Amino acid sequence: MEEQDKDFLEMVVKSIVNNPNDVVVERTIDERGVLLTLKTNPADMGYVIGRKGQTAQSIRTLLKIIGAKNNSRVNLKIYDPEGGNRREDRAERPAQVSEEIDTSALDDLNI
Repeated sequence: MEEQDKDFLEMVVKSIVNNPNDVVVERTIDERGVLLTLKTNPADMGYVIGRKGQTAQSIRTLLKIIGAKNNSRVNLKIYDPEGGNRREDRAERPAQVSEEIDTSALDDLNI
């Protein structure tokens, strides 16, 4: 019964990702309650987090319900080896590709 939350998390995540064999859940207990750390294949991170974090929030809500049923506080940490910088990386790519723009045609204008 103690690891019911861990088993539930593994079952849910493995059913929504493309690489279920890469799903690893670590369970630790401290003074704040139970901490479940979820590690997945980086390619599956979008499936776990969902649009605007809705999938991750739903999973957290379900884990809190399981925790309340077992009189414990359950928290979920999604391990991201890239540090969550994917969106920033996409935003920076166009700025990194800089081409020199030819403005010689504008030099002859008498404005």
